[in-house]
Amino acid sequence: MIEKALTSADVEFVTTLHGEEGVAFHVLLQPRGDQADRLLRAIDDVALGELDEAARENETPEGAEAVGQGQRALEVSLVALRATGSEARGRLIEEHPLDALKGLVDEVGADEVIVLTDPHYVEEFFHRDWASRARHKVGVPVLKLFSHSKV
Repeated sequence: MIEKALTSADVEFVTTLHGEEGVAFHVLLQPRGDQADRLLRAIDDVALGELDEAARENETPEGAEAVGQGQRALEVSLVALRATGSEARGRLIEEHPLDALKGLVDEVGADEVIVLTDPHYVEEFFHRDWASRARHKVGVPVLKLFSHSKV
């Protein structure tokens, strides 16, 4: 589960986690505008010392406006994963992301879930971030990784 396009460092990281073992990726992306409200994102920006980002949170596309941006981020990520020789499929999820994740885990018989995200300190503190919530829902190990750089 991702919230934005994977960077080259992210792709290298996730594709080498299991050494030479063959891995197939099933990527779910929820457009960022639908994941957290503007205030929580601004608080995270302030906590990271990114005051300029906090001031621009109102410019982040939300709802229908975020779907096109999310689709492009998903396509970029899938192309990058496939370029490493990995099998990769994906889809956007717009509602009930944890239900979609649980359904996908059951459908493909996933061995683990990787949640790749920027730090979200407020949600993490209260265990309301995607990885913490997924651990109680999906029935397989959930690995939480932080994105290596901003896109």
